[in-house]
Amino acid sequence: MLITPRDREILRLAVPAFAALVAEPLFLLADYAIVGHGLGTTAVGALGVAGTVLATLMNLCVFLAYGTTASVARQSGAGEHARAMRSGVDGIWLALAIGAVLIAVCWPLAPTIVGLFGTTGTQAEQAVTYLRISLLGAPGMLVVLAGTGVLRGLRDTVTPLVVAVGSFAANAALNAWFVLGLGWGIAGSAWGTVLAQTLGAAVYLVVVARGARRMGTPLTPGLQGVKQAGTAGFALFIRTVSMRVVTLAATVLATRMGQAELAAFALATQVWTLLVFALDAIAIAGQTITGRSLGAGDVAATRAATKRMVQWGAWSGAVLGLLVVAARPVLPGLFDAEERVAGMLLDLLWPVALFQPVSGVVFVLDGVLIGAGDQRYLAWAAVWTTLAYLPAALLASGYGVVALWCALGVWMVARLITLVRRASGTAWLVTGA
Repeated sequence: MLITPRDREILRLAVPAFAALVAEPLFLLADYAIVGHGLGTTAVGALGVAGTVLATLMNLCVFLAYGTTASVARQSGAGEHARAMRSGVDGIWLALAIGAVLIAVCWPLAPTIVGLFGTTGTQAEQAVTYLRISLLGAPGMLVVLAGTGVLRGLRDTVTPLVVAVGSFAANAALNAWFVLGLGWGIAGSAWGTVLAQTLGAAVYLVVVARGARRMGTPLTPGLQGVKQAGTAGFALFIRTVSMRVVTLAATVLATRMGQAELAAFALATQVWTLLVFALDAIAIAGQTITGRSLGAGDVAATRAATKRMVQWGAWSGAVLGLLVVAARPVLPGLFDAEERVAGMLLDLLWPVALFQPVSGVVFVLDGVLIGAGDQRYLAWAAVWTTLAYLPAALLASGYGVVALWCALGVWMVARLITLVRRASGTAWLVTGA
């Protein structure tokens, strides 16, 4: 495939975005390693419960990054650089407000939230401790999302990568010091993560503040802008919730099949999630490129870039699928899976590989429509495809774990149909600032 200037722009945005996406999960991975080494199994279980809650909150608030990217890219593409920074500043204020609400709501409810997982005794106490301390980092965590969106909208994916790597290094060092050096227990792990997230947020605040001063943009919140960011974000929130319902339903149905089936399904999900990072990097490039080209009023460039990114998504998905097939014989051994689990995982990896090209196109078109500001359509499409998936998954679960995974593949095909149908039309090609 001949590399064109457009391809180089896609790669310039996607490669650092991919590295930053991979760096983010390393936060919790470092916590697991240090807590497991210093505190034992009970603390690891507590971290698992609290970490699941925090990861869910993070996923539900990812609209702060996506919505801000689309808004800033569009304004910047239209030459309205001051308005672009205004959108970014308002997005950060929205992040701070949501972070404060999360603390106010979840802090008193922490024991109840942990109790929903069936955790009791010392493990429950440690989970509550970790969750409550980590909630103090929620504003910083959400500012990082919004700040990432601002810089991506300005076509800067390198700074988010640097911040992600620096925050991971700080998190690992602080956790090791607090847990292993000072003996603060699981509270030390939580404080280390909070401080690392807050430092990362501080970097974004400094970068955005400098940009705002250059553009003459005030740093005070614009109530109308914050409201608009929240309105656009709500549609993306609905989209995210719908997708979380799919993964939750699949996990519940796998649980009902048995422990071995659940273990195999969970391992296949981990492989799928790793592949998602690679494909989502192209989607992030799609958000930025689409927003800027539509902001500049260039529909032809938007169409051409979309076509090229769809090709990238399909080819990337095909390559990833082949890599899964090639790695299939050794993957169960990497997870040290039991014989029965390993056998089911080997079967599951076939549909995982098969649906990668579909996933590649889905992620790209999803990113393109987010960049175009077509959030309302994406929200409704997510709701309808989720409603279509649920009965299909319930039916498939009666035929084994492979059939259940194929139902996820059918869901991806349904998403592909809705996205291709929309992208083929013109309703989303709204130009200007």
